[in-house]
Amino acid sequence: MRALLVPPFLLLAACNGEPAFDERYDKAAKEIEARAKAMDASIAEADAAARAAGADTRSSKPLPDAARPSNAPPSSGE
Repeated sequence: MRALLVPPFLLLAACNGEPAFDERYDKAAKEIEARAKAMDASIAEADAAARAAGADTRSSKPLPDAARPSNAPPSSGE
């Protein structure tokens, strides 16, 4: 009889340690936000360094027009 009661308690004990979805989501969201802030700070630092060095951060020339894609000639059907 005791052998029948032990497995359900072991299953409950094994599942108890895993964090819930909301906890994992919140943790991932905080990590992503921290990475984004670090990236923004790095970009701002690089931009400030470029300005201090006298470099223009904006491109002085516009981008060239996109090339038309080339298509193969149509098949003669032979």
